[in-house]
Amino acid sequence: MARHVVAPVAEIPPGARKVIEAAGKRIVVFNLDGAFFALLDRCPHQGGPLSGGILCGLTQSEEPGTYRFSRAGEFIRCPWHQWEFDIRTGKSWFDPRRTKVRPFPARVEAGAALVEGPYTAETFPVRVEDSYVVVEA
Repeated sequence: MARHVVAPVAEIPPGARKVIEAAGKRIVVFNLDGAFFALLDRCPHQGGPLSGGILCGLTQSEEPGTYRFSRAGEFIRCPWHQWEFDIRTGKSWFDPRRTKVRPFPARVEAGAALVEGPYTAETFPVRVEDSYVVVEA
């Protein structure tokens, strides 16, 4: 993989993102509290531009009526169909095989563990060298 200088660190402050072209690919670089991560700027679902999505967090529930929000700003939501991807790993928690438009019986049962979806956004190694963000693509 070739190294690509993205920008000075100060040009991508915490919570910000920058889109670059490297090795013929459109890549979006994120700064999560001083740690840099890069994803292919293409949702694996239908190709939506992840760089145009909003940052969000993780909402989990152990039981109905109880919610826990964490990891604010560490997920990117595709602007086309709202699929969410973990910026640190590229993994999505959405599983289209389980999404159906038909009625189901409703009942209260014990909560189940969160299951990862089958899709992953492509990631790239990122590091800081002499105050510059560098992506390997």
